[in-house]
Order: sequence, then structure tokens, then C-alpha cells
Amino acid sequence: MNRQSFAGLFDISRLTLGGGGIGQVWGETSQEEAVATVRSAYENGINCFDMAPLYGRGEAETVMGLAFPNGYPDEVHLTTKCMLGAIEGPLMEQALFDSLDMSLKRMKRDSVDVYLLHGYVIPDNWTSPLRGDALARIAVEWTTYCNHVIPAFESLKSSGRISAWGITAASTQVTNLEAIESVKPPDVVQCITNLLDSPGSMAVSDESPDPRGVISAARKKGVGVMGIRAVAAGSLTDRIDRAVKENSAESFDFDRAGRFRQLAADLNTTPAKLAHQYALTMDGVDTVVLGVKNREELLECIEAEALANLSAEVVELIDETVA
Repeated sequence: MNRQSFAGLFDISRLTLGGGGIGQVWGETSQEEAVATVRSAYENGINCFDMAPLYGRGEAETVMGLAFPNGYPDEVHLTTKCMLGAIEGPLMEQALFDSLDMSLKRMKRDSVDVYLLHGYVIPDNWTSPLRGDALARIAVEWTTYCNHVIPAFESLKSSGRISAWGITAASTQVTNLEAIESVKPPDVVQCITNLLDSPGSMAVSDESPDPRGVISAARKKGVGVMGIRAVAAGSLTDRIDRAVKENSAESFDFDRAGRFRQLAADLNTTPAKLAHQYALTMDGVDTVVLGVKNREELLECIEAEALANLSAEVVELIDETVA
């Protein structure tokens, strides 16, 4: 599998195995199949694995610990995350430390390569028209982020328990860009990377999303980019394989992608494979994080990565289907 330099940290495979699928966030699987999927990913050249405690209440991290019972190969790189929410600033350092301790125990590691803030960085005193009630659980205000979260991450870097830190850049666009362009930017951002430019149910703002603007800014700043939601939470596949509400963002995106699915059929491929090819073709994305839950889904993505980047003509055709 192709690899490239990742923010000066290490050479990263073009695909990263995410923990959502193996943690049973994206449909049912078994622990046995999840462990086999991790092993298959490694055997097929994937060297980065993106975990979080919230993926199956620790299940994804537990699966990682089971997948390499004799110890991790040197070339395997791990990320994990911590969601803080609106806890008091002085308590955030301990929350980050404690969450990392538990993650490392589940994964049977002493350190991780990247530790990410799970959730959002939002403007001070900002309320969301979409998820206002949830902000206290999933978001950190800008001043708290600067004064408490960044110093905590830097302390963990100094201790050697993490090599780098990052954020999910899916908040308001002004905050996404402010974080990247600040005096102390993250080493890594996770950013929406799909042909719809859609955060789906992740959206906290009703503004038009511009993830490509975030990716471009990160590239200019030397910040590593991990592309997420390549198939828009299942909306860019043949079918969404879990129950979603009729009025959900995913249902809307699935309907919006009808012409895209027809184009995939015309091109004699599957929507999921074509969507992953599209994400891999996007400029500025270092690695695309997969949400697969079994080896069959994994193989389809590996096949997509092995193909050449999509031509400008095909990209234009795809863009026209969702214009």
C-alpha cells in the first residue's frame, strides 16, 4: 500500500483502519471478526489504526489489544481520542490523562502516536442551532481549549506518552481555521472527506460546510490531515446498514446520492469503492480513515486504494451528480 510522510511524524499508509466499525458503531460485527479485520488490515499494508473510547465503549481499543497478542510491530501506529465537553478548565488535564491511561490499558500500549480531542472546539459563549443541548457533552470553548487543552496535550508530548496531538475540525468554519492558523496549531486534524462535503449528523452549525477549505489550510500550515466519513456514514454505499431516522442527515445524504449510485453502476463499480477512490484523490489528505466492520468491507477499500487516482473527468462527472 502507498505511504507518505505524515506531518513529519512517520510515513502513513493511504488508508487508516478506524475504530468505529470494529467497535460496532457502523453496524453489527463480532469481536472475532473485528480482530481478524485488524490483522487483515495490517497484512495488507495499513500501518495506522484510529481508535477512541467511545467506539463501542472501549470495544475498539480492546480489539486492538487482542489483535497483536505478542506485541505490536514497530511500524504500527495508533491514535486515540478523548471527549471532554464543558468540564472546568483546571480539571481537563486530569481528564485527558485519565482517559489516556484507560485507553492504553485496553490497547496494551505504553504510548500512542496521536492523541485527539474527540468532539468540537467552538467559539466562546456560542450556541448551536442544531445540537445546542449536546454541546456541554461534546464541545470545548475556544478560550478553554487554548488555556487548558493545548497545554495538557503539550505536557503529554513532553512526557513521551504521546508523540503528537490533534482535533476534529468539524466545528464552525471560523473556529476550524482559527485552530489551524493559531500560534500553536494541532499536529493533526481529522476532517470530513467525501464527495458530498457532508458532515451528516456530525454538523453542529447550519452554515454551509467547507471541509476542503480546512484541508487546504492544514496543508499550508504543515498540519497532517486524516480524512473521515469517506462514505458519509453509509450514505454513499448501496444501502445504509443500520437503522436511521427518515428525517436524519444520513437519509437526506443517501437520497441526494441517488445519481452517484447510478454513475457507479455505469462505471461497473460499487458506490463504496468509488467514494473511497474519490476521497483518496482529494488534494491534501494524507490518509483516509475507514469505518469498515469486517474483512469483506475492508477488501473493497484496499482494492480502491490499489487503483489509480480518479481522472479529472471522472471527478467532474461525480461532482455533477450531487451538484
